[in-house]
Amino acid sequence: MSSSDIEIIGMTCANCAARIEKGLNKTEGIKKATVNFAIESAHIEYDKKKIKPEDIKEKIIKLGYDSVFKNDKRNAEKLREKEIQHTKEFFLISLVLSLPLLTTMFSHFSFTSFVPVPKIFLNGYFQLLLAAPVQFIIGSRFYIGSFKALKNKSANMDVLVALGTSAAFFFSVYLLFIKNQSHMLYFETSAVLITLIILGKYFEAKAKGKSSSAIKSLLKLKPETATLIKDNIETVIPSAHILVNDIILVKPAEKIPADGVVIEGHSSVDESMLTGESMPVEKNINENVTGGTINKNGILKIKALKVGKDTVLSQIIKTVEDAQSSKAPIQRIADKVSGIFVPVVMMISVLTFAIWFLWLTPGIFALSLEKAIAVLVIACPCALGLATPTSIMAGTGRAAELGILFKSAEHVETAGKINAMVFDKTGTITEGKPKVTKTDIKLENENDFFEIVYTLENKSNHPLAKAIVENLQNKNLRERSISHYETLPGFGIKAVIDNADVLIGSVDLLKENNIETIKEENEIKTLEKQGSSVVAVSVNKKFAGFFALSDTIRENSALAVDKLKIMNIAVFMLTGDNENTAKFIAQKAGIKNVISRVLPNEKANEIKKLQSQGIKTAMVGDGINDAVALTTADIGIAIGSGVDIAIESSNITLVKADINKAVDAIKLSRITMKNIKQNLFWAFAYNSIGIPIAAAGLLAPWLAGAAMAMSSISVVLNALRLQKIKI
Repeated sequence: MSSSDIEIIGMTCANCAARIEKGLNKTEGIKKATVNFAIESAHIEYDKKKIKPEDIKEKIIKLGYDSVFKNDKRNAEKLREKEIQHTKEFFLISLVLSLPLLTTMFSHFSFTSFVPVPKIFLNGYFQLLLAAPVQFIIGSRFYIGSFKALKNKSANMDVLVALGTSAAFFFSVYLLFIKNQSHMLYFETSAVLITLIILGKYFEAKAKGKSSSAIKSLLKLKPETATLIKDNIETVIPSAHILVNDIILVKPAEKIPADGVVIEGHSSVDESMLTGESMPVEKNINENVTGGTINKNGILKIKALKVGKDTVLSQIIKTVEDAQSSKAPIQRIADKVSGIFVPVVMMISVLTFAIWFLWLTPGIFALSLEKAIAVLVIACPCALGLATPTSIMAGTGRAAELGILFKSAEHVETAGKINAMVFDKTGTITEGKPKVTKTDIKLENENDFFEIVYTLENKSNHPLAKAIVENLQNKNLRERSISHYETLPGFGIKAVIDNADVLIGSVDLLKENNIETIKEENEIKTLEKQGSSVVAVSVNKKFAGFFALSDTIRENSALAVDKLKIMNIAVFMLTGDNENTAKFIAQKAGIKNVISRVLPNEKANEIKKLQSQGIKTAMVGDGINDAVALTTADIGIAIGSGVDIAIESSNITLVKADINKAVDAIKLSRITMKNIKQNLFWAFAYNSIGIPIAAAGLLAPWLAGAAMAMSSISVVLNALRLQKIKI
């Protein structure tokens, strides 16, 4: 199954998005299409054997909209800017033509009759001359949109505007030519209405552009050029042309163009784009650097390790784009309402006209029509369609700036509902960089002991194994011959080395294999109570010695736990370590709920136990052992410094290895959902209040148009507040 992202230009309301989505989902070969009105894009999953991306694009064009593939960002941006510029030009022309008509409104009311109005402005033919271009040139977009919508058996905002303004315009034409009436016409109603709606669309487009500024700012982090060093010659090349293993020179104040490792030089690097932290980080030889970060003072030579779409920055941009183009479950409410809203409004408008014409103002067609037009115009469901996606865009964009990556809008909504957070211990609560604090050797030949351990642990990726290898590296040890090697998840390693049977791992592993550790048990228990992890070794069924290792708790772990408690979120620690070590670390972090001696395949079961009690659970981890648990939890949160499989299995990725960011993710989710609910409330309230007021005759059509435009703008501006939110 393939997927494509397509920019769509020309949508006027949520009904447009719903119509395109419906049309695409009916197309053979398309498995699923999601259209986002706020960012004017579609995410389409399709069978490439049955349909081509170009065919999908053509289908969107047939539905009445311009489209361009999202990876063609420059062209998409040009189209969008062109659309905004056209809207601005149309508004200015419409304003010039409508202002003289607006002054004629003063002659309609006795309380404004003292305002001088030039006689020419009151001439019906002059009014027609001004109103016709506004109606049929500036307003042509509404007629075209209406035709395409009705042709596809749906109705959108264009239908409401076209109906309302046409009714006012053609009734005025009727009065002017059939009734020979040159005063009390309604040309100004249609012209001013179109002018205000165009103005609203212009402001809305500009505001929506701001709500996607997070991605634009991330894209700007990519430097356009890089200095390549080849055969000691410096050449400036486009950064897109960098290949893996290329040597790049990065001068002070330049952006690092690819993910890589420092091979020469020393500098401090501004990594705020990744972590949200303003303090530069010192970089020396053999330390990793990330593309898009800024070299502050020294000169660095880096070897490119990841380029193009594989860089951290590209992955961040892709994650944010995916989140912003997805739909939160709460949006289904707005989608359902929008789908039936326009037909219902049209019925209410007809009913309004009938009540006024037959009962409230019997036989007075003009007044009845005015009330019906006001209902049509004020009921446009733009605000309803913008309520959820604009908040999601702003919220996920702000999250990305803080180093928190939500993979979809659904996860933004779910994260706000969690009431328990489960932390892995090693690499999450602790730094994940344990050090050997004690070595006890029972084997006669100390060198044999070290070489056996070094040979086997050198093949493991476990943090404890790496710490032991690092401790033994300076002893000039040779690697022994291995004839059998078996990893026992949660326990350790079983191997045959130089014809000797070897076990390395937990004390429980040795006990299960009937190896006596009675003499050392008291010492081991004491070490464990002090927070050490013990790695025991046996050779040929005899206890050969042990290593004691200590891991330091992360600086902000206790602070994060305190924050969660204030938020009424229960905190658990889940670890494969022994009970004593687990309790020692948990106590330091302020965690009371500890689940220890849990094998990797059992972690998911512990999550399920919590879920069976009705607890919405988030899991925070960084290793392969956490992948299944991250997937099982309602929300999986991966520490960005962890392995790729953990990040792939998660719903939220923390770019910086700071569990306070996990707390921030929950806070930001709750704030975003609160913002969405505010938007939905006001969008529903606006229509619920506005329609009856218009039907009651208390709202002139031009005022209804202004109110409709302001409702959309207010929803977008409320969402934009999230971009400045402080956590």
